[in-house]
Amino acid sequence: MIKKILVSQPKPSSEKSPYYDIATKFDVELVFRPFIKVEGITAKEFRTQKVNILDYSAIVFTSRHAIDHFFTLAKELRVAIPEDMKYFCVTETISLYIQKYVQYRKRKVFFGTTGKIEDLIPTMAKHKAERYLVPMSDVHNDTVANMLDAKKLKHKECVMYRTVSNDFTPEEVKNFDYDMLIFFSPSGIESLTKNFPDFKQGDIAIATFGPATAKAVRDAGLRLDLEAPSEKYPSMTGALQHFLLERQG
Repeated sequence: MIKKILVSQPKPSSEKSPYYDIATKFDVELVFRPFIKVEGITAKEFRTQKVNILDYSAIVFTSRHAIDHFFTLAKELRVAIPEDMKYFCVTETISLYIQKYVQYRKRKVFFGTTGKIEDLIPTMAKHKAERYLVPMSDVHNDTVANMLDAKKLKHKECVMYRTVSNDFTPEEVKNFDYDMLIFFSPSGIESLTKNFPDFKQGDIAIATFGPATAKAVRDAGLRLDLEAPSEKYPSMTGALQHFLLERQG
């Protein structure tokens, strides 16, 4: 019987989150506790990449983390971002977040609608003269670079932040009594094995979102009980609801 579920994400900001409906419907306790956290790299570390921010006329933001760490680093480096800098964001929500740091005019900010970089690239291609800088996490692949190359855009990717384990306190380790764990990235699995080197899965159900996270569970020798997304259940909450319905009726 599943009564207590650990969701390795921050607590939803909206009370309308489907997670709360699931908690009520199935009488389960949901605990939101990220296994990983994002931290910025230092100005000294950034300098080793030999990237001069002012060599670029447009910045590509894929997340709010990227915005936070870009402007924090610029301040540390004493770089004054010019007013005519253009910003290209994967969603409107992310574009609006820039206002935390600068006042912008609509004409300088462009955004996609789906949250996927490939849907933003046609807009970027209309601005071929720009030199694009793409702040990234230390964990990334060449997908973005390859897409921009394909459109013959001038660009540079640079690391501005990293994903690290959000270590558990001795008290949290002692009270680790969950019936189900839900993970959203391979880094979460790494954090689990780091914080609980003697972890025995037993009856604990493990759920993952995304193929890379599912692979990380199997590579760690653990049993995967629920994998999302699927054709029928594109969201974790939809998949979780179906799983609990089958398990608990």
